[in-house]
Amino acid sequence: MSPELIADIDRKFMFHPFTALKTHEESGPPRVIVKGRGTTLTDAEGRTYLDAMAGLWCVNIGYSDPRMAEALRKQAETLSYYHAFGSMSTDIPARLAQRLIAMAPVPMSKVFFGNSGSDANDTQIKIVWYYNNILGRPEKKKIVSRMRGYHGVTIMTGGLTGLRNLHDDFDLPLPMVRHTRPPYRIWEAKQGMTDAEFVASLVSDLENLILDEGPETVAAFIAEPVQAAGGVIVPPEMYFAEVQKILKKYDVLLIADEVVTGFGRLGQMFGSSVFGIEPDLITVAKGITSAYVPLSACLVSEKIWRVLADGGGRNGVFGHGYTYSAHPLAAAAAMTNLDILEEDHLLNQVNVRGEFMQRRLREEFGDHPLVGEVRGMGLIGAVEFLAEKNPAKAFSPDLKVASRITRRCLDLGMITRALPAADTIAFSPPFVVTEDEIDSMIMIARRAVDEIAAELNT
Repeated sequence: MSPELIADIDRKFMFHPFTALKTHEESGPPRVIVKGRGTTLTDAEGRTYLDAMAGLWCVNIGYSDPRMAEALRKQAETLSYYHAFGSMSTDIPARLAQRLIAMAPVPMSKVFFGNSGSDANDTQIKIVWYYNNILGRPEKKKIVSRMRGYHGVTIMTGGLTGLRNLHDDFDLPLPMVRHTRPPYRIWEAKQGMTDAEFVASLVSDLENLILDEGPETVAAFIAEPVQAAGGVIVPPEMYFAEVQKILKKYDVLLIADEVVTGFGRLGQMFGSSVFGIEPDLITVAKGITSAYVPLSACLVSEKIWRVLADGGGRNGVFGHGYTYSAHPLAAAAAMTNLDILEEDHLLNQVNVRGEFMQRRLREEFGDHPLVGEVRGMGLIGAVEFLAEKNPAKAFSPDLKVASRITRRCLDLGMITRALPAADTIAFSPPFVVTEDEIDSMIMIARRAVDEIAAELNT
């Protein structure tokens, strides 16, 4: 089938996520990807692209690893599926749960499996509500998130996500969601603020929000260690320590959303370890299987589990779950993925390649006239573009600066992503990326930025 025919079929029948629907209906997809290997993707016309985004922050071990293909084949031939309802068990998910508990950044007790980061965070909120109902606190239900945080797109998590384009015309957020400011220095800090002063202002705002709402009504705070889709926002070192003091003061649970940062993206297995976060609940997805098969997991602390197990008998069963919870094929993918991370020493590689990527990003973009800030750590980074730097002034949204840059990068053979709510492009390559590939990605991005800068100046 020709690339043109595939694209036309897609245009006529596919309903794409995060896509301008009318534009796609008229123009179809910009590329049809048909093959991947390592860090490189190939489209239907045979053109190749370096994937600087690991899909959507997720293909950590790289594309088409033969060990993963073999593991999936063997599991499909042995047990392709069975459910976990009514206490029924399968072997691989049970072993995976044990492994996740053993590797968790803080002591955890149980694992609930789902399919995506969105449904996992939705599950976490239901667990929090169930927990407070059992404790006789039916009013303690509000969930605090951060602006520019990304926690999913379900009815609950779409509201927790602090990005307006996930709310507009969807009647979101739901009434129990509240948002506080993110540690986004370029837009949230006053000029001249030290990190300590900036953190103090953010924590004061969070505490005032809890007090204004009434601590007896605030159930949990959800946060990514590094806010990924919201702009690759890396918090000051002392940020989470100060936030946790406030949460403990008012008996507010902490949910660590490790969907992007879990399993090595920041150079340690979990972002919580990097920032000293001690969550009550942990959400993982994406990197748990390197996206070869959909899988998510909620890690639940003993503090939460004990209340659910001992006090939930009044309802007979815990009335929540998915057909594909604890799917054997997904669990086999996760076990193999974790084996590859360990056997190939990929976390060590993240630290080495990450240091190289962070240095090269700053060398190429640190003084660029279009660039307001270069951010990141490990193998995640971002470049934000500003119309003016002192004080920071954004480009008009009509100019679509970041989107134009990403389109030019695609034409030049590299895939990056324009992040919502700011003119920012991201870098989050597979862990198997080489220094030469990183250098090529950054030089392509530099060429694209220079070309768009020239267009803006004409």
